[in-house]
Amino acid sequence: MGVSCCVNCSNSYCLRLFSYQLLSDEPNRAFYICFMKQKVLLTGVSGFVGSHTAIQLLEKGYYVTGTLRDMKRADEIRQIIARHTAHIDNLTFAEAELSDEKTWLELSRGVDYIQHIASPFPRVLPKNDDELIIPARAGVLNILKAASVNKVKRVVLTSSSGAVLYGKEKGKESGTFDETVWTDATNLKDTSPYFRSKTIAERAAWDFIKNDKSGLELATVLPGAILGPVLESDFGTSANIVLKMLDGSIPALPNIGFDMVDVRSIANLLILAMEDPNAANERFIGSAGFLSFKDVSAILRDKYPGRKIPKLILPDFLTRIFALFDKTLQPVLLDLGKERIPDTTKAKRLLHWHPIENKEAVLSCAESLIGLGLVK
Repeated sequence: MGVSCCVNCSNSYCLRLFSYQLLSDEPNRAFYICFMKQKVLLTGVSGFVGSHTAIQLLEKGYYVTGTLRDMKRADEIRQIIARHTAHIDNLTFAEAELSDEKTWLELSRGVDYIQHIASPFPRVLPKNDDELIIPARAGVLNILKAASVNKVKRVVLTSSSGAVLYGKEKGKESGTFDETVWTDATNLKDTSPYFRSKTIAERAAWDFIKNDKSGLELATVLPGAILGPVLESDFGTSANIVLKMLDGSIPALPNIGFDMVDVRSIANLLILAMEDPNAANERFIGSAGFLSFKDVSAILRDKYPGRKIPKLILPDFLTRIFALFDKTLQPVLLDLGKERIPDTTKAKRLLHWHPIENKEAVLSCAESLIGLGLVK
């Protein structure tokens, strides 16, 4: 008869220990070891992806330490996450800055896995690339160094599909791209500061692993624009796509689209990349497919026929003019008239990942924004 782990974890070592100890007279000790082998350090727990990933980890029985830049938010974040899991007692918080090497050495001690999700994500373009690149790269390296010293089994880094889909030669921006492709961060005409920072940080991570001798494993997950249910008013930047259509703040639609994905699917992929032996030292694009703003509008208009949701497509030259006044549009000008499609075959084949459909990602995002009173 098979033996199930007391926390429903998938750690084979944990299962073997528990099975063995059931045949001895020390079951309590086995129970303790099982729990001790399942500690996850999660950076950026207050973020859109971080909070959803924490919920799923807690639901699977892991102990989670979530990092915050300011502990003043700890009670608020605990309350938000507690609405979605009964295992909130297994969540603790720690204050940490990406640049603080000593803190990561302390926090990663005794940890089995690290989910590194935190990264600067601006709503408007920064004045200087270094505002994003320096903390993103330093944070990744500080965490990997600490993980190596403390014998962490695996680090999962949340990168971006922007580390694959951009930096293309003129005329070759559209197409289908997989994980073997890298964004050319030196191509300033077809990259944004954010995509450059994610590309540089991920490359630094792989360079570190290449030279590391500790046995540390790395997996990277590269999501597209992330939608899905918003948990609080401090939501992910991508949700603005839905918010601006619902609140009528954009009168017409730019000729733009992105690869999109539900936040719950990305949380699931991050955990698969942490648990599955096949994920060791691999990159995985996380996307449910390409959607244009026109597609998103059609989904919303069908669900909310009484709302004034735009359907007119704005000429490209007018989008560029509007971007002079609405700074949140500037980062997406790279995608005017382009169709950059990610190939997600690898995650589906190796990890048996099944993302939620984009229609559900859009509608659940809309419903949550309305439910939280962020859209009247």
